[in-house]
Amino acid sequence: MRQKKRIAARRRRRGFRVHNRIRRDSAGRMRLSVFRSNKHIYAQLIDDGAGQTLATASTAEASVKKKTNPGGNCQAAAVVGKLIGERAVEAGVTQVSFDRGRFKYHGRIAALADAAREAGLSF
Repeated sequence: MRQKKRIAARRRRRGFRVHNRIRRDSAGRMRLSVFRSNKHIYAQLIDDGAGQTLATASTAEASVKKKTNPGGNCQAAAVVGKLIGERAVEAGVTQVSFDRGRFKYHGRIAALADAAREAGLSF
């Protein structure tokens, strides 16, 4: 039981570190926020100044489900990264801050980020 509490505390601290760094360093940039669950991966393009979400993409969308099944792998994350990159460019955004949240930059998170870069985003 203590082990689980320590792991949860580490994840929470990691999330706070990432969030504070993004708040400090992202002067006027939009934020590309990523959430990963066991089944799906979600990405949002957020304007913190206006408090609006400009674009979203996830493996839970019907169009993405047709391309990749299941949604919890690196291939599906790359599809979501490409999709969020295309939607961001359509919205006129090319410079973003990558908010990986409490998740390590590895595996599905890295695959999403690489695909978003290939689609035209810079971070």
